[in-house]
Amino acid sequence: MSADQVLASETNCHLFDGCGFPAPGLHSFVFDPIFSIGSFDFNKPMLLAFLSTIVVVGFFWAAFNKPKVVPGKVQMVGEAGYDFVRRGIVYETLGKKVGEKYVPLMVSLFFFVWIMNIWSVIPVAQFPVTAIIAFPVGMAAIVYITWMYLTFKKHGFVGALKNITGYDPTLGKVLPLSMTIEFFSNVLVRPFTHAVRLFANMFAGHTLLLLFTLASWYMLNGIGIAYAGVSFVMTIVMTGFELFIQAVQAYVFVLLACSYVQGALAEHH
Repeated sequence: MSADQVLASETNCHLFDGCGFPAPGLHSFVFDPIFSIGSFDFNKPMLLAFLSTIVVVGFFWAAFNKPKVVPGKVQMVGEAGYDFVRRGIVYETLGKKVGEKYVPLMVSLFFFVWIMNIWSVIPVAQFPVTAIIAFPVGMAAIVYITWMYLTFKKHGFVGALKNITGYDPTLGKVLPLSMTIEFFSNVLVRPFTHAVRLFANMFAGHTLLLLFTLASWYMLNGIGIAYAGVSFVMTIVMTGFELFIQAVQAYVFVLLACSYVQGALAEHH
């Protein structure tokens, strides 16, 4: 049963009606195709991801297509957002001289992740795209490939292997064990945790919002109205908290991306 079908059944279910509480679950993250092209199904998360791309590109195009010395409102907001990522994340991690060339990538990642997160609290959309694991994995793969490319380009084949495995001859007999752990940590665990950190937070946040929203509707019957009010207040509180988490997760994702680039460019000793 898809999320749309479950939602339709949940709207007719209330406390004391003889039906159980329609708890959110994995079915809340499965959507019917909007349309299909051959064997390819285009669903709601894909549409929201596409709209996120349009929003980010459209906004920055409007802000900087014809920049002015005295910026208008859109350009001012665009400059503030761009400068926040550039100075607050990239420069702080990579430094101004090294980091400047990576600013466009990091700005794009930050706002793309943030917009995909924020759909969760937008009426009608009401779903964070990054709660589907494929999207965080795709962005983490971009960062991972960039990190690998820069590591081998900067250090060469042997130097890159030393960088990835944390080669340090002063470790003596524990060096083989240390290198094995570092290799698996950097090559396998790093991209996995980079993607899952974003996915898990958005998945959990959306589940909580669904839980309190459904509880508010479910208990809106008889003496359950008082409890429905409490649940509704919690829905509002969780929505505000989710707005904060959405921005934080975009920040953390890009901060980690910058730290990986910094590690790739660092001199190995």
